[in-house]
Amino acid sequence: MKSAAFEYHRATTLDEAFACMARYDGQAQWLAGGQSLLAMMNLRLANPPALIDIRAIAGLSDIQQVGSVVRLGALCTHHQILTSPIIQTAVPLLSQAVPHVAHLAIRHVGTIGGSLALADPAAEYPTVVQALQGTLIAKGPSGERRIPVDDYFVGLYQTALQPGELLTAIELPVAQAHQRFHFDELSRRRGDYGMVGLAAAAQVQAGACSGVRLSFLAVGDGPVLARQAMAALEGRQLDDSTVRQAQQALDQDLHPAGDLQANAATKLHCARVLLGRALAAWRTAP
Repeated sequence: MKSAAFEYHRATTLDEAFACMARYDGQAQWLAGGQSLLAMMNLRLANPPALIDIRAIAGLSDIQQVGSVVRLGALCTHHQILTSPIIQTAVPLLSQAVPHVAHLAIRHVGTIGGSLALADPAAEYPTVVQALQGTLIAKGPSGERRIPVDDYFVGLYQTALQPGELLTAIELPVAQAHQRFHFDELSRRRGDYGMVGLAAAAQVQAGACSGVRLSFLAVGDGPVLARQAMAALEGRQLDDSTVRQAQQALDQDLHPAGDLQANAATKLHCARVLLGRALAAWRTAP
């Protein structure tokens, strides 16, 4: 199956892009990597009247450390993130997650902004941004908005972006001393959609956790913050008892539905396994 007919526009500035979007009353679609959008159009799951190609707009693919944050332009490709020395040093959780994203060919084309705008509940980046309490930056004809990640994901494939707005950048905090990070994902094959995945971050000092953030993928309508498990770990020593309590708390946090990857019981078991792995890694870290 092929897509329905659509018009194509290539914008070279943000003003040009917004003017073009206005001509379609916000019903056109932004085109970045197109790895999900074009497939959805070919399946007739999306039928926009026009695509507005934003790849020629300058400044949307930069990675910069600005003080205590790293700012990634929305057009940064997965490969660009994977090979960035800034990301490897300053945002290690994101660096750990990228190898799990799709396959080599897709990594050279797909973008972080496209992933976060689509908000696929099985995607890796939403969990990383949620675990790190990142900020998403959107621009529209009326100006710029800074959206905290906890306000950004609002439902299945739904975000706080308004019609006609464009996600232009993501800001993530620079890793601090004593912080620990862990990303892991279980999938049938490397690069396939994950059955379950976990992005975890915390301060670990003298064997005790604080500032714990646990974000799971593929267990809900979007990235799921495991608040009860986080509370079970907060201020506690990472001994066997604490680990078991945190794993048991996932029964209250996660209510996955079965899908083509695994049934609900398997997903919950996998989530406990991933949390156990993360905490074991933190316990043995120097």
